Amino acid sequence: MHKVSTTRMELLAKKAQIALATQGRELLEEKRTALVREFMRVADRVLAGSDTLQNAAAEARRALARAEAVAGTEAVRSAAMATRGELAIEVRAANVMGVNVPVIEQKRVTRSVLARGYSISGTSVTIDEAAAAFEAEVDSVIQLAESELRLTRLASEIQRTSRRVNALEHVLIPRLIAERDYIQMALDERERADHFRLKRVKRALERDAGQKAS
Repeated sequence: MHKVSTTRMELLAKKAQIALATQGRELLEEKRTALVREFMRVADRVLAGSDTLQNAAAEARRALARAEAVAGTEAVRSAAMATRGELAIEVRAANVMGVNVPVIEQKRVTRSVLARGYSISGTSVTIDEAAAAFEAEVDSVIQLAESELRLTRLASEIQRTSRRVNALEHVLIPRLIAERDYIQMALDERERADHFRLKRVKRALERDAGQKAS
């Protein structure tokens, strides 16, 4: 234990520090509980989004196979080249219980037949179905990516909060309690020593007074 001043003022200061550290630990525990609750909610969303993505990907592969079987591989490739375009995505931060989490803002990828860029009259309906299926898959990818990024941030904050709780609970608070107890013990010993000296002085004075009276 490092050198501690054994005074009444220092004892009061240690008691105040213990109360403050205990309050801080309780607040952090409440925050961690809320973060874990949010983590579980987002984890459920990630699991659901993963299932949705798998289903969308499977449907996209089936739709592509149908389009190639009906319209031919070259027609599908030609339509795919014609429908290329940019995907505008904006990522901003939102505050969730003190944690900055990403929010992906984007227009839905799904487009109308006219907006895809290829000739309607020159393509099979199966190509339209394949295009719609792949657009739905991309939508699912983006939505899942946002949830996974949010889950990662929450997990990181839970770990950081847990480290702070553990530091308070297992390091700082025990040290402050040990210092408080050390100061209290030193003050009690000093008080007993002062009391013993006072009694000894009192007996000496009473003895002197008795000798003078005789």
